[in-house]
Amino acid sequence: MFWRAPKLHRLGVLGINRRNADYVMRYNQRKYYPFADDKLRTKSIAIAAGIAVPDLYGVIETQRDIRNLPQIIDGRQGFVIKPACGSGGNGVLVLSRRGETFRRPDGRVVGHEEMAHHTSNVLSGQYSLGGQPDRAMIEYRVRFDAVFEQVAYHGVPDLRIIVFLGYPVMAMVRLPTRASDGKANLHQGAIGVGIDIARGETLRGVGGTEIVDEHPDTLNPISGIKVPGWDAILELAAGTYELTKLGYMGVDIVLDRERGPLILELNARPGLSIQIANHCGLHGRLREVEGLDGAARSAAERAAYAREHFGVPGSEQAPAPPQISG
Repeated sequence: MFWRAPKLHRLGVLGINRRNADYVMRYNQRKYYPFADDKLRTKSIAIAAGIAVPDLYGVIETQRDIRNLPQIIDGRQGFVIKPACGSGGNGVLVLSRRGETFRRPDGRVVGHEEMAHHTSNVLSGQYSLGGQPDRAMIEYRVRFDAVFEQVAYHGVPDLRIIVFLGYPVMAMVRLPTRASDGKANLHQGAIGVGIDIARGETLRGVGGTEIVDEHPDTLNPISGIKVPGWDAILELAAGTYELTKLGYMGVDIVLDRERGPLILELNARPGLSIQIANHCGLHGRLREVEGLDGAARSAAERAAYAREHFGVPGSEQAPAPPQISG
């Protein structure tokens, strides 16, 4: 049963209209949007700032360039083909080499012709924002940290952290499922699991509009998992504010078992389901950050403030939250 809007407002739940008017439009200057919307640009500024990102193997910019794809992937044991300006996690093709074949996370074989066809669709703008012509990136396939091995179906889990004026205010981990085809995308069927910012520990989760306590495929409990290196991850997320000048954004981070945390991408219009996963509204935390004295603080200081003020003690006993779209 959906909760009425006045009750959502009292609980501090942020709706999409208020998000757009009070935060996205107010704190994100349009000239800085390309830092988040263009993944190639995100990667280049992150590398220039010394921030770890998945390695870029190559870029396909024209239909004629597709003939270079076999050379780019030659000798790679795994790689990802993705649109530079993709929307909603669409158009991401994750492949691993098994002998002489390439396979998706679910085991399906993908030949060179299918890879070329997918790349052509990326260039034509099938997956991009506004359907504009795009470029295809071929990059390192993350080998996810074993900490989430029992609660993920094939694909790579990622962390989504909402950062406001440089302060991490809410976080969750997105876990791939069979329904999401191994992708960490809530709109495609992944589940979102809240993270207590103070402790870096998972809470309950949400799958679609249902509150969940276990992974639907592995049937293992999703709460009580400690995210390794949490303090450093929060500081990494906080530091993206200086990188992009975007006041309100989602920072997506993956944990590689060998390379540690890597910035996957940034989002200038992050969705709102993170509130369901955390059993908590965003608005109160955003208002608290707005009320700060404005003194310059380092990324480490902002992360420390978040741990001190935005923890959720006892949240595992919290009542089921309202249903929110977005």
